[in-house]
Amino acid sequence: MDPRGTKRGAEKTEVAEPRNKLPRPAPSLPTDPALYSGPFPFYRRPSELGCFSLDAQRQYHGDARALRYYSPPPTNGPGPNFDLRDGYPDRYQPRDEEVQERLDHLLCWLLEHRGRLEGGPGWLAEAIVTWRGHLTKLLTTPYERQEGWQLAASRFQGTLYLSEVETPKARAQRLARPPLLRELMYMGYKFEQYMCADKPGSSPDPSGEVNTNVAFCSVLRSRLGSHPLLFSGEVDCTDPQTPSTQPPTCYVELKTSKEMHSPGQWRSFYRHKLLKWWAQSFLPGVPNVVAGFRNPEGFVSSLKTFPTMKMFDYVRNDRDGWNPSVCMNFCAAFLSFAQSTVVQDDPRLVHLFSWEPGGPVTVSVHRDAPYAFLPIWYVEAMTQDFPSPPKTPSPK
Repeated sequence: MDPRGTKRGAEKTEVAEPRNKLPRPAPSLPTDPALYSGPFPFYRRPSELGCFSLDAQRQYHGDARALRYYSPPPTNGPGPNFDLRDGYPDRYQPRDEEVQERLDHLLCWLLEHRGRLEGGPGWLAEAIVTWRGHLTKLLTTPYERQEGWQLAASRFQGTLYLSEVETPKARAQRLARPPLLRELMYMGYKFEQYMCADKPGSSPDPSGEVNTNVAFCSVLRSRLGSHPLLFSGEVDCTDPQTPSTQPPTCYVELKTSKEMHSPGQWRSFYRHKLLKWWAQSFLPGVPNVVAGFRNPEGFVSSLKTFPTMKMFDYVRNDRDGWNPSVCMNFCAAFLSFAQSTVVQDDPRLVHLFSWEPGGPVTVSVHRDAPYAFLPIWYVEAMTQDFPSPPKTPSPK
């Protein structure tokens, strides 16, 4: 008797596990910055595949209708003097944060364009699909001391989808958000209203309502190490005066921060806030962040442009600073970890990756609610579109 035959038979019985048996969770992934300090990994220059807009009712449109145009105040004037409290709370329509949107808007875009993806339909089967914000959290993880995260991962038709899950701690903080913090969030959106116009060449109109349902999102393709990426992120505005009108190099990110008065305050700003700004803008290839510095009364008194590729210079000689190589190497390591952990192709099976500051990334395995996030409409549409494997003729 061929001993190999019995071994093959034994392997077959191991594979044929009952459908409801969940795979064993994988080991954990450490997050200590010292482990990721090697050379900067390969990162393909992001290219824009397309875009979509969300309107005032948060409805999806596969076009650029929500894109706004960068229109800063003249540099030779008296200074901005923008009142960021103006219109709060009576001209403010905040998005309903109880609605868990997951990847739905990006999946709408994918369904519309699945046949025309750069790289062919087979490219998607190798790719990781997620939001830019989820990748930003991964980049900053080695240096994050405050906020943990949870990322749900499912594999479907070869593609690995990553969708954030709100942690119990984050949910509790959101529901107990103090009025001052709510007002600060408004101020960030109000600043955009002062800096952006609806049409190229026109002037901003800060008298209208601030509605945070409205969003313009860019869909980008890139590659980190061996991992092809398709991700989407919200874009504040495009600069009509930029030498290259090719997205994403024409995009501008807008931020606010409190005025700084001492070297210690600036040092803290470079170590913490600039790290998040860098991660958020480097991933999609947005070249500049324009910051409005506000005084305690809520007025923006000065503007400063931070080129994304020069942000690291501010902490390069700070031994308590951050390093872009560490951020990108950790992100690449996490993506490898996720790819090798989530092997079963099943949109209802979820591996939940959880992380709290000071610890490693851990994994738990779940099926269906509450963590399954790929909607039935998407799975069904993609399955209908997917050629079924050729049937093998039955032996006569």
